[in-house]
Amino acid sequence: MDTFSQTIWLIPLYAVLGAALTSLWSPGLIRRTGPRPAGYLNLLTTAIALLHSLLALREIWSAPRQFSVNWLHAASLDITFDITVSATTVGALVVILGLNLLTQIYAIAYLEMDWGWARFYALLAAFEAGMAALMLTNSLFFSYVMLEILTLGTYLLIGFWFNQSLVVTGARDGFLTKRVGDLVLLMGVVALYPLAGTWNYDQLSAWASTAKLDPTVATLLGLALLAGPLGKCAQFPLQLWLDEAMEGPMPATILRNSVVVSTGAWVLIKMQPILDLSPTVVQVEIFAGAFTAVACAGIALAQIDLKRIFSYATSSYLGVVFMAVGTGEAEAALVLLLTYAVAMALMLMSIGGIILNNISQDITQFGGLWSRRPISAICFVVGALSLVATPPLGCFWGLATIANSLPPVLLTVLLLVNGLTACSLARVFGQLFTGPATDWTKRSPEGLWALVLPMTFLLGIALHLPQLLGVLGLLPDMALIIQPATLLLIGSTITGAGVGLYLYGGERIAKPIRLPVRLPYLGGAVQDFFAYDFYTAQLYKVTVIAVVGYVAKAIDWCDRVLVDGAVNFVGLFTIASGESLKYNTSGQVQFYALSILLGTIVFGLLLCYPLLSHLPLS
Repeated sequence: MDTFSQTIWLIPLYAVLGAALTSLWSPGLIRRTGPRPAGYLNLLTTAIALLHSLLALREIWSAPRQFSVNWLHAASLDITFDITVSATTVGALVVILGLNLLTQIYAIAYLEMDWGWARFYALLAAFEAGMAALMLTNSLFFSYVMLEILTLGTYLLIGFWFNQSLVVTGARDGFLTKRVGDLVLLMGVVALYPLAGTWNYDQLSAWASTAKLDPTVATLLGLALLAGPLGKCAQFPLQLWLDEAMEGPMPATILRNSVVVSTGAWVLIKMQPILDLSPTVVQVEIFAGAFTAVACAGIALAQIDLKRIFSYATSSYLGVVFMAVGTGEAEAALVLLLTYAVAMALMLMSIGGIILNNISQDITQFGGLWSRRPISAICFVVGALSLVATPPLGCFWGLATIANSLPPVLLTVLLLVNGLTACSLARVFGQLFTGPATDWTKRSPEGLWALVLPMTFLLGIALHLPQLLGVLGLLPDMALIIQPATLLLIGSTITGAGVGLYLYGGERIAKPIRLPVRLPYLGGAVQDFFAYDFYTAQLYKVTVIAVVGYVAKAIDWCDRVLVDGAVNFVGLFTIASGESLKYNTSGQVQFYALSILLGTIVFGLLLCYPLLSHLPLS
């Protein structure tokens, strides 16, 4: 019996049911019980979905299946909802649902005093339904639909505390930035169908293997399809939205930075056979990933806001994924996405309790938390070691596999990114957990059980992730550890972490540390250049925003002067004509006779004009 794999399509519907039941406990509907039952109901539906996916994974392990539901058939357009049930897709479901369940437990404590439980858990359910459907669908069209659901959920969760002006601004800017990539992606999706005749990923891959497109068409199509993942994964030049997204609650940040942003990379991997049709698109993909990886790793080092540090670390690691996919290492990229999700979620949970307790995100205000929050400290250390190339933990295996397949230039980029990330994480550890306690951290005990339980559970998963990779058949050969590129990667981890701990561990060096190097043409220090994200926001203001502003003013002038002027002229002419004609309605016969005579003369002249125009003038 394959009951659970045959009914795998129910998994997104569990979340939809949870959202529907959750909304009943909004403050305007049920007031006696408070909003807490909303969270518990959503927890129950997520737990059921996780159990269903685990049982389906056991059934589907060696026998993948495909389902297809005809959604729309009109003329030559045939849209079907194709479902692929394999160990990879269902395994991704397990990761997403497991992290979502832990995040919801975490939110019980983080949002304990918040009356917006129903709205928050309903939005988490929208995230869950969108990601679950995205993992299962084998259709590019429905992948786009699910990405749009995630964009809407991201916007609403960023603006969760909508009574704060910065939150509203951040939600708006994040939404509009992602819409740029979504709009261009939609153009690519629509343009692809007439060329390939399908949106099914398997059929698209078969078509791409034999397609002979004009190079210009292939390039434009590939760039349009690439724009969507660039926006979803916060890659250059659409990387600013993830920083704006940090205005949302911490539980939403945990889920978004660990798995939601990875959905763009998931779609990128599935679309890669089409992108490979154009070498130019592949080069753009690799360049965007490499530039984002290095730039965001450097920017993270210059931040003092905890959430901003990890938002740029997220963009940096997804940049590495873009590099890997562009160079043909899609399987290693999938392994890196899996291990990255666990490591990032673990670190964000560890710092989330600190932010909640101390009501601050400024790392310069912390210190001495190792003795006060040992569980959080241990979780952060394991998460940080799992994120960088530290054998045998987490991301080491994906990073090492990718490193050994890259050309020298890209290998240098990867080593730099890994070293900068290790230095950045060591800096955060040194500022938070070492040194003397500050006024902010003198009273900072571990949080409620709902904060600690999911964090320690995820700690166990992170420590046992190599064994899980081995069971899943994703663990590379052990000989990989002694490869030259791998040894260089480990060396970059040691160097970066050592520099970070030396500079920020304890009080041996005065803080804040300021580099003496300055940029004369930019009028500021190197740290300011990185702290302000290469002045990208200011660049947007003087380029894109300025152009849009001038265009808007020009359109407004045309509307007020030309359009309104023409309408007003017609109105005034009508009024003047009416005012002049009303004098002819005096009741006197001679006025009517005169009007008829003048009208007859004008009408006769119009009829005779063609004849009169041909008469000789002399």
